[in-house]
Formats: sequence, structure tokens, C-alpha cells
Amino acid sequence: MLKKRIAIFASGSGSNALNLINFFANHSAVEVGIVLSNKEDAPVVNSCEEMGLDVFVLNNEEVSEGERLVNICQNQGIDFIVLAGYLRKIPNELIDEYPQQIINIHPSLLPKFGGAGMYGAHVHESVVSMGETESGISIHLVNSYYDGGQMIAQFYAPISSDDSAKKVEEKVRKLEIQYFPLVVEQYIIGTK
Repeated sequence: MLKKRIAIFASGSGSNALNLINFFANHSAVEVGIVLSNKEDAPVVNSCEEMGLDVFVLNNEEVSEGERLVNICQNQGIDFIVLAGYLRKIPNELIDEYPQQIINIHPSLLPKFGGAGMYGAHVHESVVSMGETESGISIHLVNSYYDGGQMIAQFYAPISSDDSAKKVEEKVRKLEIQYFPLVVEQYIIGTK
């Protein structure tokens, strides 16, 4: 059986990307084909290169060129794309080429605290400032709207009134590490 090949897009430290890479390292049905980043100095780039993975680094102008991304993914035999802390909008050409095949994780319970500019600490600070009693993660498909694609799964964490944004981030990070690879696996294996 041919393994499904995924491309992981990441922009930062790569904790979610590395978690996915380790999860699929010896998987019988899914393998990480490439990692793509829009930041040459992102820690994820060095980590993945040290692991011997094929890493593509493109600048922000290049990652906005949908045909370029389509060509890279097609040439590498990519079946699914997983966004793991990737902070750029996905061009429509790539969405059109990979409909229902681009998965994103967002550190809030969408539709709350989603959209342009809502990433990382911004999300957790907003959750705390709005006095939310829960937060969590949303794993969804990508469409042409920021954080607007079809929901695959959500996981919740209770928030106490004295939780700092940092504490909320820690709770959310635990959910990401625990559930993101499992949901990606289930989605990919379940997709015909």
C-alpha cells in the first residue's frame, strides 16, 4: 500500500510540526514528505534539516504565489497539507488543487478568536481579557477565509479567572500535542 504523503507548513519553533513528524515517523499509512517554511531563521527549519527531511524555505512573496506552491507539492507527490503554526494565508490556487486536503490547527475554540491577526499569544491574551471560562483547539479544513473552513474537531480546556495568558497557552499546548496528530491521522486515513 502506498503511504499518503503530507507536507507540513510551519513558521516558528515547530513544536506541532515536530510532534507530527515524530508521530508519523514509522507509520504504516502516512509519511511526512516535506516541510515548508516562510522563515529562513525559524527554529523548525534547522530541526527538520537535522532530521534529514526535505525542507523548502520560501520568502513571504514566494509563498503567496499559489502556482509555485502547487508545483512544489505536486512534484513531491503530496496528498495532504498540514499547517502547524504556519502564519501565512494559503493562496486560492493551492486550496483549489487540494480541496478538503489542507488541515489547520488554531489555538482557540473557533469561531471565537479566529481570523487575521489572531495567532499565538494574541489569541490567549484575548481569551483572558474577555473573561472566557474555556479555551482549546480547533482543527479544521482550510478555505479562502482565515480560520473559516469546515471543522474537523475541537478539544476544550477549562479556564480559571486567575489564569494568565501564559497559563492558557500551556493548557492549549497540551491539547495540541495530545490530539493534533491523532486527528490528522484519522482524517487522512478516513479520506478516500
